[in-house]
Amino acid sequence: MKIIDLTHTITENMPVYPGTDQPSLKIICNHESDGFKETSLTMASHTGTHMDAPNHIFADRTTLDNLPVELFIGSALVIDCSDLQQGKEISMDLINAVKEKADQADFLLFFTGWDQYWGTPTYFGNYPYLTEEVADYLIKSKKKGVGLDVISIDSMSDAYLTIHKKVLADNDFIIVENLTRLGEIGDGLFTFCALPIKFKNADGAPVRAVAILND
Repeated sequence: MKIIDLTHTITENMPVYPGTDQPSLKIICNHESDGFKETSLTMASHTGTHMDAPNHIFADRTTLDNLPVELFIGSALVIDCSDLQQGKEISMDLINAVKEKADQADFLLFFTGWDQYWGTPTYFGNYPYLTEEVADYLIKSKKKGVGLDVISIDSMSDAYLTIHKKVLADNDFIIVENLTRLGEIGDGLFTFCALPIKFKNADGAPVRAVAILND
């Protein structure tokens, strides 16, 4: 078995969505004076590699702490979108090319290669994003969720959050954003695990996401 960590490390100077406060990691107890170390963490719920709940968009929809834990683990397939140019749509053509495997997966993870820009202004630029047709497929095929190595499943210019609203309106569905190292997984089915911090009425939360590959 091989396990690949798909999670960006949380740091005080990490990239955050424009307008969001930077995380704070303050040491409140240290080895020298207290005999142990403890850190106070302050961050927005959608910091770093994180998960969106339906409640992120809709006030009357499900929060992460009320979703069944089984929703956070399942079979997955990486869809290679790394040849797409900046600002191009992730279309059904890419899924149709691997449709048999895609139909079997609980999660589709889209590898754009955009994580290479993590920590640069380009990361918040014209990244590839999902089309409504892909969103419809995710819903109709009853996926547990979707993941990408970009900041959002919607274009940065889409203030209406069209794709978020489509996939979260009527489904207990999760979105995992800011993944990394998707290009190391390969083209076979594997087990995807993304466990969010559990706090009350969570609209979203940082996750530790991993890919578990059988040898």
